[in-house]
Amino acid sequence: MTEAQSEERPSSKSIRPLLSLVPFIKPYWRTLVLALLALLASSAAVLALPIAVRDVIDYGFSANDAAQVDQYFLVLLLFAFLIGVFSAARAYFVNWLGERVVADLRNRVFGQVLAMDMRFFEVTKVGEILSRLTTDTTLIQSISGVGLSIVLRSSIQFVGALLLLAVTNLSLTLWLLILLPAVIAPVMIIGRWVRKLSAASQDRIADASGYAGEILNAVQTVQMFTAEASETERFRRAVSLSFRTAVRRIRARALLTTAAMTGLFGAFVIVLWMGARSVLDGDISGGELGQFVMYAVLVGASGGALVEFWGELQRAAGAMERISQLLVLTPEVVNAEDAMTPSVSGPGSVELKQVSFSYPSRPGVRALNDVTLSIASGEQIALVGASGAGKSTILQLLLRMFDTDSGSIEIDGVDVRQWQLQSLRQRIGIVPQETVIFGVSALENIRFGSPEASPDAVLRAARVAHADEFLAKLPEGYDTDLGEKGARLSGGQKQRIAIARAVLKDPAILLLDEATSALDAENERLVQSALEQLRHQRTTLVIAHRLATVINADRIVVLEEGRILAQGDHDWLMRHEPRYQEMVKLQFNQTPKQDPVVGVV
Repeated sequence: MTEAQSEERPSSKSIRPLLSLVPFIKPYWRTLVLALLALLASSAAVLALPIAVRDVIDYGFSANDAAQVDQYFLVLLLFAFLIGVFSAARAYFVNWLGERVVADLRNRVFGQVLAMDMRFFEVTKVGEILSRLTTDTTLIQSISGVGLSIVLRSSIQFVGALLLLAVTNLSLTLWLLILLPAVIAPVMIIGRWVRKLSAASQDRIADASGYAGEILNAVQTVQMFTAEASETERFRRAVSLSFRTAVRRIRARALLTTAAMTGLFGAFVIVLWMGARSVLDGDISGGELGQFVMYAVLVGASGGALVEFWGELQRAAGAMERISQLLVLTPEVVNAEDAMTPSVSGPGSVELKQVSFSYPSRPGVRALNDVTLSIASGEQIALVGASGAGKSTILQLLLRMFDTDSGSIEIDGVDVRQWQLQSLRQRIGIVPQETVIFGVSALENIRFGSPEASPDAVLRAARVAHADEFLAKLPEGYDTDLGEKGARLSGGQKQRIAIARAVLKDPAILLLDEATSALDAENERLVQSALEQLRHQRTTLVIAHRLATVINADRIVVLEEGRILAQGDHDWLMRHEPRYQEMVKLQFNQTPKQDPVVGVV
């Protein structure tokens, strides 16, 4: 689903998308049955009430039956009690069902999105997804709870009252049925307009939400560049566009309500005038007209509620259509039918065979072009080259965040596409350049990805990563909440949390993506020490722009524009590879014959 597709997706032409909710309702069919029974009971009481009123009018006010008036009103009071009790039961069961269905829907959508591969996220705004998870599901909630209750009640009462109208006086009912189509036709036409405006309104809300998420995720950068005013103005314009679109929708809804209510009750007034004439002519009794009036009011009120809710129903149908687009998505990176689940422990050899790959957002640009590389178990390989040379792409393909366009990648002699994804990724540990810290405790952050690890194992991993020395000093120790994105930690501390995660995972293959590039000297020393312990007896791939950190690697692979330019140890490259010599010279400001000050990973 690309941004363009998001903008151009068709609005729902019917309420059929709401049928997608059926699988979510099925598990709770007992609750639905209870709600329907309560609904039928309350509706039956409401529909029987006008008959009791007819008897009160025709007989309760007669001088001959004056003694019966109390009994008639006791019956009316009983009806009122039954209506109240069963209406409350119906509202409770329907609202519970609505909340439960929407909760399950949100869980399903979130799980579906989380399972998507990186191709999906390359071309989809996170704000658009959040809009569907929040705004769209809230619309579903509005119709699946209170809205569903109104629709069911109004539908039964509308049909029931209309049938009883015919029983009460067929000729007046026929006149009513003749007038109703003249009311319904314009309502349906305006309803289609409302539906289109509703879809446009939701799109504008999603745009504003996506923009807000983007800016809030980069709030520090915004403040550093004193761009608060300009970004606030851009968000204001997005919100203003959303507001103007919403106002158009509100006006259309108001027109819909005006046309529906005026036409509906206008038709009733005409029919009731005809009924009043019939009473004066002696064709029907006053009680019969009273009964007809009450049924007419029920038809009018129920019909009005249905018409009023029709706009909401269409908005919900559009929202469900948007949500369904996520529910039917399938990731391209999936387990093969015969996927293997080898042991997590293994030699850790890696081989890339003529691998070519382009990112979905840049299909015409090769991030890797015919790359072949063999890495023995336990070997430590450094990937160097300019930005965009393909270093990070190799790591992403190893983790199978994407599949190669051509060629293959093998781990321990098995194509990664034949590995069970979870087993593959459990074998690989990564220490990224920018560590993601979640808004949970330090213990849970280290245990992220290894949820079964014991507190003692977490403590040992933290000590290896030199993280225990600062975690133990936090107000609540390892149970301290680290704040959103690790707001309570420094850059070096975040990196040590990442190393602790990798230590706890105990992977056969270790990926280090510029793990020390943004650290000061002291933090770099601590992180380097932790990394030295971590990479012991593991296959290690290191991405580095700072060559001093990788000079002692077993092999250095020089990448340029998605191709392997050369590979060998530092001394061999200094003798035979001009591009590597130039990189060394630029970084150390030395002639190629000089040995730079070296460091260790």
